[in-house]
Amino acid sequence: MTLLLHIMPNPVICIGAALVDELFHATDEMLMATTNDAIVTKTAGGVSRNIAHQLALLDVPVQLITVVGNDSDGDWLKQVCTAAGVQMDATITKDGLSGKYTGIMNVDGSLFSAFLTNAANHLITPEHLSKHTELLGSASFILADANINVDTAEWLLDFCKKSGIPFIMEPVSVPPAKKFFNANLDGLFMITPNEDELPVLCTEQASMTQMQIEELLERGVQNIWLHNGKMGSALYNKEKAITLHAPDIEVVDCTGAGDGSLSGFILGKFLGLEDMRCLKLAHTLSAEILQVNGAIATHLNQEKLLGLITKYYPN
Repeated sequence: MTLLLHIMPNPVICIGAALVDELFHATDEMLMATTNDAIVTKTAGGVSRNIAHQLALLDVPVQLITVVGNDSDGDWLKQVCTAAGVQMDATITKDGLSGKYTGIMNVDGSLFSAFLTNAANHLITPEHLSKHTELLGSASFILADANINVDTAEWLLDFCKKSGIPFIMEPVSVPPAKKFFNANLDGLFMITPNEDELPVLCTEQASMTQMQIEELLERGVQNIWLHNGKMGSALYNKEKAITLHAPDIEVVDCTGAGDGSLSGFILGKFLGLEDMRCLKLAHTLSAEILQVNGAIATHLNQEKLLGLITKYYPN
């Protein structure tokens, strides 16, 4: 695997949110309109930041283009990223507070509700990115989360088509995904919705999953990777559809499992693995993250992760 990394040293560039994640874990069943006891944890979060952090720990060169505030949280986010090995050459530091994700977690580790405050991803503009075309042009893959503006995503897609760089879009959640239902997606290498996000990316005429997949393929998306939670995931393109079940595990915390899954898939592509092997790598990393608190599997490096695939998929 080291040989492959020497052959292909170009960084993965992740563009989008970096946030402070404050998670309140309920110690008992949630009660409405009253006080609930909870344990609070603070970690670095944000979809693109999580993916960049995880990839860096897996020995993949990474650049993160994001926005942080010039406050103590912003300083802390930058410190966490650089300590993990993430480069931030084109990151924006704005006046004011850094973005924060406040999650309220049910006693079983699932999400009850969440708040997103002070995120300033609208500052990642085509004008900003156009100042960093040399950096972008060096990428092996470019990933953007749907927290960025549609015009920025379309600029990136045009840049990637001209440069021959695979561009991946992560929808994040239903509200940001909705922005892209009529966006130009022609030539997009991959989009990664779950069952809730897929319908809002499509027209109302596409009322069933297969119709929605076909509509996105017709719009020029090369691969649709549909996440079905405990049911696993399916990868669709014009040639084939492949599915993989999720491992049966005891969930500790669901935060970041989707981000980790995508990190595993990108690692697989970075190493030149075929699609099913990439899916197994993705599910393995996701399973490991689901069994720890926080969004990052800090206990893994590339070698350990690759060795764990047979634990979850012995055949």
